[in-house]
Amino acid sequence: MRSSRPPLTQMLLLPLPLLLAPLFLSPPGAGGAQTPNATSEGCQIIHPPWEGGIRYRGLTRDQVKAINFLPVDYEIEYVCRGEREVVGPKVRKCLANGSWTDMDTPSRCVRICSKSYLMLENGKVFLTGGDLPALDGARVDFRCDPDFHLVGGSRSVCSQGQWSSPKPHCQVNRTPHSERRAVYIGALFPMSGGWPGGQACQPAVEMALEDVNSRRDILPDYELKLIHHDSKCDPGQATKYLYELLYNDPIKIILMPGCSSVSTLVAEAARMWNLIVLSYGSSSPALSNRQRFPTFFRTHPSATLHNPTRVKLFEKWGWKKIATIQQTTEVFTSTLDDLEERVKEAGIEITFRQSFFSDPAVPVKNLKRQDARIIVGLFYETEARKVFCEVYKERLFGKKYVWFLIGWYADNWFKIYDPSINCTVDEMTEAVEGHITTEIVMLNPANTRSISNMTSQEFVEKLTKRLKRHPEETGGFQEAPLAYDAIWALALALNKTSGGDGRSGVRLEDFNYNNQTITDQIYRAMNSSSFEGVSVAATKRLATMTAPRMIFPGPKQISGLARLWLLGLGFSLGYGSMFTKIWWVHTVFTKKEEKKEWRKTLEPWKLYTTVGLLVGMDVLTLTIWQIVDPLHRTIETFAKEEPKEDIDVSILPQLEHCSSKKMNTWLGIFYGYKGLLLLLGIFLAYETKSVSTEKINDHRAVGMAIYNVAVLCLITAPVTMILSSQQDAAFAFASLAIVFSSYITLVVLFVPKMRRLITRGEWQSEAQDTMKTGSSTNNHEEEKSRLLEKENRELEKIIAEKEERVSELRHQLQSRQQLRSRRPPLTPPEGPGVLPRGPPELPDRLSCDGSRVHLLYK
Repeated sequence: MRSSRPPLTQMLLLPLPLLLAPLFLSPPGAGGAQTPNATSEGCQIIHPPWEGGIRYRGLTRDQVKAINFLPVDYEIEYVCRGEREVVGPKVRKCLANGSWTDMDTPSRCVRICSKSYLMLENGKVFLTGGDLPALDGARVDFRCDPDFHLVGGSRSVCSQGQWSSPKPHCQVNRTPHSERRAVYIGALFPMSGGWPGGQACQPAVEMALEDVNSRRDILPDYELKLIHHDSKCDPGQATKYLYELLYNDPIKIILMPGCSSVSTLVAEAARMWNLIVLSYGSSSPALSNRQRFPTFFRTHPSATLHNPTRVKLFEKWGWKKIATIQQTTEVFTSTLDDLEERVKEAGIEITFRQSFFSDPAVPVKNLKRQDARIIVGLFYETEARKVFCEVYKERLFGKKYVWFLIGWYADNWFKIYDPSINCTVDEMTEAVEGHITTEIVMLNPANTRSISNMTSQEFVEKLTKRLKRHPEETGGFQEAPLAYDAIWALALALNKTSGGDGRSGVRLEDFNYNNQTITDQIYRAMNSSSFEGVSVAATKRLATMTAPRMIFPGPKQISGLARLWLLGLGFSLGYGSMFTKIWWVHTVFTKKEEKKEWRKTLEPWKLYTTVGLLVGMDVLTLTIWQIVDPLHRTIETFAKEEPKEDIDVSILPQLEHCSSKKMNTWLGIFYGYKGLLLLLGIFLAYETKSVSTEKINDHRAVGMAIYNVAVLCLITAPVTMILSSQQDAAFAFASLAIVFSSYITLVVLFVPKMRRLITRGEWQSEAQDTMKTGSSTNNHEEEKSRLLEKENRELEKIIAEKEERVSELRHQLQSRQQLRSRRPPLTPPEGPGVLPRGPPELPDRLSCDGSRVHLLYK
């Protein structure tokens, strides 16, 4: 009977992905767990309900299909699809009597209605006509808490997974607009000047006020109103409008400035008026001084948070000397002071520091004179255009120079018309080409629902529709989320102060510039504010306003660990299969005759075990290697190169290696036993070269493949070690060797198989039979051998029948002789002429002369 297993050659010489497949496709628990079967005691398998399924723990889908019974104490779990839940027992257990638990109660997957209807904010839900979850026929009644009224239907019925009416909500009993008391906010928006952030921040604030005033659960008895002026990002202009806000009615409960210079002025004066100051666009580090600005809050992070990123970049590129140029304002001076401290800690020197108030021409010339190459620029947008116009004139740009700028400028800041400069757009574009900016993320990247029920992307879309110009041309578009969340922070703080959150509070209309008690309460409420907003700063305490530290991500370190494992395991799986095949052929055809029989029927699992041992040896060696001496990144530095065409450029070649402390020792071990394996494979292939059985042994092709792999490995290993400092050459040589070896191996092994399959048709099945019988020499001899064996078996059967017949005849003859011996002797007749009587003549079939018996053996 022919075996259904594939030929040994095909099993061992499968491509690498197919050899790896069983490792990743093995079912959980297959290592030692026994699969239940129909012969074991247990319960008959249960089929899943409609629109549902059953989770069979520890079994794969194919195993479930192949069994009819599950063992005692085995548990199954019902699961449902979509908006359905299990009604009835969710888990059943197999009992000793062969039945499942709770079989009198069916398990069904029933469509349920949305569970969101079972909860009502500021209210209660009463479920009748069913239990949880809400099934068909269930009814819910909605009731609101005191001081709230229901908006929407008060009842809904569940039918076919749908509620009959939309879910209502509870709104606070709010005073009508005509009766609500106004609370005023004084704001200064820089619509022009150094930072025209008010162009986008003012629409964002107005949008936030509309959203807050439409809420019934926030300041239900009050309405926030805005009184604003254009500060032009100028402290002098801001002073004028500040006193207009303070000395003119109505009383403002809070002030909201924009620029750092304006915020510094307003925050210093506000303490004298018992006013809270909340800024949406101030980044000056000096504003973090709580003693100097005791009532100041901001949603904008400090500008010093750019400095760690700048230092990381300096360190990454190995820059040891930098220069700076700044506008003479407190925000940039304090930022540069912080940067100077950080670069000193990193071993970097600021060799040249320039500043200007309004005209940057002389400082830029000084930078050129001092041969500054790495330059950090700190100035507002209007001054940035002046600086880079001078940069173009002094040719302080190009590949010889690197400029670091602030990232909160408008995207096309260098293209905006500015009458104070005499450079064209093309000249400005050429001057700023290649500069580096650092930016702090201000829009919430999570894109989750904020307290205003908007995501960050929805906020951007809504604000874009509200703007009168394109976002790229609108100042402060990046800071707009901070301005929007500032109003929400203020509204929540005032709501907590006034008792709108359910606590006892004060009357906001009683606030005046001499009432420090209300100011203190607003301060405490503001200091503890935290909510989910459209910006990243809204989830932090407003008192400190520390944004996440930005770390510039360097390039990923490329490790040779994966390469090492793939090469090692790939070699063992590919070459190991060929080695195992040639080893088996050598074992069968080169041993003594008495030792061949048990070798001819070698099971395939034994061959797979041999390959597995080779792979296991690799895994063990590599694991020990990584534990004892793990790989790490090293850098090899070569001699500095100076191109002749550019005297300002020096090239320092560096090469990254992934190695360990005792790399050569481990490579020696690794290459050592694999080299011995190669040599042994060559020896076995040479020993079996005289065996010419075509069907059982394609060992000649395997031998050629082994020679090919061995020669290339013995050449490639030392060459790549010699070329380790020449990364491109080593990679190209190793890659070509691997590709060539794999290609030749596949051609040598599988092209003859395809040719035989096409020309001989039944080659595969014949090969299977040949594999089991272990026949020798050639096709004619194999056929002759099979005929002789068949004839021998027939003759052995005939001989056995004849021997049985001879035994029977001998038994009969013995019985006759015994009978004859018991008869009395015959008396010879008396008288002359009478002959004595002899023994009676036996029948011819009982003749004892043995002639017929001998005839049977002829």
